[in-house]
Amino acid sequence: MAKVLRPVWPLRSEPLARPGPRWGHYPERPDHAEPRHSGTLPLRGLASPLPASWRLALCRPWLRQVRQAADRPSTPLNTCRQALRREGLTPDTVAQALAHVLRAAHSTLGLRLHDTQLLAATLMLDQQLVEMATGEGKTLAMAAAAAVAALAGIPVHVVTANDYLAERDAQHLTPLFQALGVSVASIAPAMAAEQRRAVYAHDVVYTTAKEVAFDYLRDGLSTPHGAPPLLRGLSLALIDEADSILLDEASVPLIISVAQAGQAAQQAHRRAVWWQALHLARRLHAGDDFSIDTGRHSAALTAAGEQHIAGPAEALGGVWRRSRLRRDLLGLALTALHALHRDQHYLVRDGKVELLDTLTGRVAVGRVWSQGLQTLIELKEGCTPSAPTETLAQITFQRFFKRYWRLGGLSGTLVEARAELRSLYDVDVVRVPERLPSQRQRWPTLVFAHADDRWRAVAERARDLQAQGRPTLIGTDSVHDSEQLSTHLHQAGIAHAVLNARHDQHEADIVAQAGQAGRVTVATRMAGRGTDIGLDERALAAGGLHVIHCQRNESKRMDRQLVGRSARQGQPGSTEAWICASISPDPPPPSEPKLTRCIQSAVVHRFPLSAWCFWHLRLPQWVEERRQVALRRQLLERDRQWAQQFRLARQSRGPSA
Repeated sequence: MAKVLRPVWPLRSEPLARPGPRWGHYPERPDHAEPRHSGTLPLRGLASPLPASWRLALCRPWLRQVRQAADRPSTPLNTCRQALRREGLTPDTVAQALAHVLRAAHSTLGLRLHDTQLLAATLMLDQQLVEMATGEGKTLAMAAAAAVAALAGIPVHVVTANDYLAERDAQHLTPLFQALGVSVASIAPAMAAEQRRAVYAHDVVYTTAKEVAFDYLRDGLSTPHGAPPLLRGLSLALIDEADSILLDEASVPLIISVAQAGQAAQQAHRRAVWWQALHLARRLHAGDDFSIDTGRHSAALTAAGEQHIAGPAEALGGVWRRSRLRRDLLGLALTALHALHRDQHYLVRDGKVELLDTLTGRVAVGRVWSQGLQTLIELKEGCTPSAPTETLAQITFQRFFKRYWRLGGLSGTLVEARAELRSLYDVDVVRVPERLPSQRQRWPTLVFAHADDRWRAVAERARDLQAQGRPTLIGTDSVHDSEQLSTHLHQAGIAHAVLNARHDQHEADIVAQAGQAGRVTVATRMAGRGTDIGLDERALAAGGLHVIHCQRNESKRMDRQLVGRSARQGQPGSTEAWICASISPDPPPPSEPKLTRCIQSAVVHRFPLSAWCFWHLRLPQWVEERRQVALRRQLLERDRQWAQQFRLARQSRGPSA
């Protein structure tokens, strides 16, 4: 008789951090706490490099126990709740709780949780990050984990990709949570402090990473009249699109600041210095006087440039006589003029400069550049400069999410970053298998010499696919690129829709129609994470959604996010990547004639790239990924230093500060 594979059962259950006498009214994990304990559920060892199907097989007996408990309920809900709060998250208590979730989901939402969703929910409760393919039901898996934790008395923060998803998911899943006796609410950006405090009092709170992190910073600042904190501590965070939030968005610190109280004369003097910096920077020449770092989006003076500009600058007097300050000011001015571009890094709307999030393609509401760069961009574009600000508190996502006692999450693209996630957050990454086999077809990669050549070829491809009745999604890098392609499509007479930061108010309508037969949609990275494109019957019969990848992303994970819009849940679909050699961030060196001949042949004859040639063209992306890892580590170290400085500053001001 064949031996049944059974998971290793735990010897103990880790205590649950929740508000109370043991953990205090505001539980949070200190910076130098012991490593997180995973493997307290019947999933120990699943983070090892096993095939995903084997992991599911290891848990089949336990998943069968959950379904049997759901089919033949023997433990009342209140008894299950008491057992969870008394014994913690043990295999038996979690199995009984998930059985109640199964029944509630079926009775209230008409949905049935699959084994992969149950496995994902259990892994998240076990403090692990789960890679789950797009379209596999991440929202319901996240809700199941949140419900079980809430039944155990743990305040749960479900962190979503944006405010719209937080509100949508909370409203959609309210019947499920109510059936389990669990309260749920969502945070909206416009909420006042009292409203936020009332929302955080619920068992499960849907929010975004920025909202909950800023509320944590506000709790850290002294509040007037001894007002109670907004949060109930940091007990458990369940993060959707975990790699984006924990890694990609972690490169930007979150800052609470107030307008500086300065005299009009001081502000006028400061503005005059920025004007002078722009005027001097315009006299310099790229290459000879300054260099541009396209990866860091910054510019710096060369030694020749410093000599060239020293005389005119010193003639202005004041701060311009100090060489180090002069170099820093001109570096910022050169960055504003030559490294940051309108419609690529920012928009100008209603006389204001709005930053674009390069990861999502959306307007980064409330985000500004620091150290005077925001003012320089505003002056460059003829906008009214913003008032200078003073920083009161700041934190990065690395340090913030490490403060949660328990941490879990989901994403469709985690495996590539598992080493960094383990190093930064002390969590493992586990991949669960797809419920249905993927039918995605990958077409050969093509390379083009110039952007116009590529856009004309894209228009031809879109016309052919439209004639076949297939919907097409074309991913571009920026607002500028999407509008350039739109011009070519108009000239070719191809009806299409454009989804970028200029048209974000129409996002829901554009996405809702993107899966219709023959529909052509041009999009920036707004059509990446969290975008579910539903297909009609004609589109499915024609072959499903086709994705043309024209983006130059910083990581392979972002490439996979765009590709993941097609062929979801076993549906048909296809994808292809079209590279423009002329805009490669690091063109091939002339010393490599084999690579040069390979690219020229592909450009002239429209041949697919060989694996060797493709590897060399993708090398800059891999270099950039490593650079981003190093930058995140440096930022975390600086964040710890900033935290110490802010702590000392508050202590020096006294308790009334």
